[in-house]
Amino acid sequence: MTSFELSVRFFLQLAVVLAACRVVGLLARRIGQPQVVAEMITGVLLGPSLLGLFEFIKPAQQWLFPPQSKAIFFATCQVGLSIYMFLVGVEFRSELFRARAGAAATVSLAGMITPFILGGIIALWLVQSPGTFFTAKVQTWEAVLYLGASMCITAFPMLARIIVERGLAGTSLGTLALAAGAMDDAAAWCLLAVVLASFQDNWSIAILAIGGGVLYAGLTLTVGRRLLARLEDTVKPDGTLPQSILATVLMLVMLASWFTDAIGIYAVFGAFILGCAMPRGKFSGALMRQIEPFVVVFLLPTFFTYSGLNTRLDLVTTPALWAVALVVLAGACLGKFGACWAAARLHGEDNRTSLAIGTLMNARGLMELIILNIGRERGLITDELFSIMVVMAIVTTLMATPIFEWVYGREARSRGDLALAT
Repeated sequence: MTSFELSVRFFLQLAVVLAACRVVGLLARRIGQPQVVAEMITGVLLGPSLLGLFEFIKPAQQWLFPPQSKAIFFATCQVGLSIYMFLVGVEFRSELFRARAGAAATVSLAGMITPFILGGIIALWLVQSPGTFFTAKVQTWEAVLYLGASMCITAFPMLARIIVERGLAGTSLGTLALAAGAMDDAAAWCLLAVVLASFQDNWSIAILAIGGGVLYAGLTLTVGRRLLARLEDTVKPDGTLPQSILATVLMLVMLASWFTDAIGIYAVFGAFILGCAMPRGKFSGALMRQIEPFVVVFLLPTFFTYSGLNTRLDLVTTPALWAVALVVLAGACLGKFGACWAAARLHGEDNRTSLAIGTLMNARGLMELIILNIGRERGLITDELFSIMVVMAIVTTLMATPIFEWVYGREARSRGDLALAT
């Protein structure tokens, strides 16, 4: 296909994706699922897992989403995701994080160590079948680290979206969950960097990812925060930002995303940390009003849909593979939900809040799909294990909102909790 043909097709793709997300979103809300889950499901519905199974629809599905268009679609969805996570950082209340730093660290450590150990044990079991789950060139310890990191991951963008949609942004619970999720995912990406460094026999990958990430976060949250504080005075009397300032901020978001992506940590962390360094007050309010609606409604759905388009659920076909999938799912829930709930309780949180934290942290979502795609593309895992882990990611994500509503939402509303009434 020519570049012109790809661009024309891309407009139609966006129209179909936005329409499908709205329709599925209406249906999802009827069963208590947020829009973000609807967007994830939409991608699976539009992809080979459903439409690709029907012979009379398959040609149309392949025509609408040809392989050549994936690069354009991917670039667009990455821009949307980075800007959204930047806005999440802008809303992140560091004063609440400092007040809950001990609890966040405890929950984060429990949510990393326990699923990592369980994932490592499962990996030791799966490597006994060479070539079935891990490729033949993967060493045992690499398999243990990779599956452990995959089990550690939390759906950070999805967690953020659920918290925002439930009116918990800026609350103590929302801040604690976001902080613990950010710590979990940062550690998981560092583990992945170690695995890739060993697999490619190039340890500079891990050194660059971990060292560069720490340096970036440290400079941005200290020197960068002081420099960015001057932006507070740029808000116009009518409460809006000049176009030149808006352009500068978006340029910084793109640079932050590029840097953390280039050093081996996912782009969303660069954008999120930059958002945390932005001044609060009039500036943050103006920024949210001018950027958030377009990003949430138009750009962000492309990220969730793109990942769903690359998901194949039709590869888990035998009873043995489904048995492995159940073991993985049980280990994921026990390691994440159970450990985070227990850690929150030990740190003095009430049972309702602890259950809510465990539920939110247990969602893997599309960060899981990203780490799985990296593993498959780099030749670490087979399509069978990829599909099993995708099943786990989808199930834990679908569980999150109904269980959260059951353990936290209904009681909060009955008490008139302002955070859930918004």
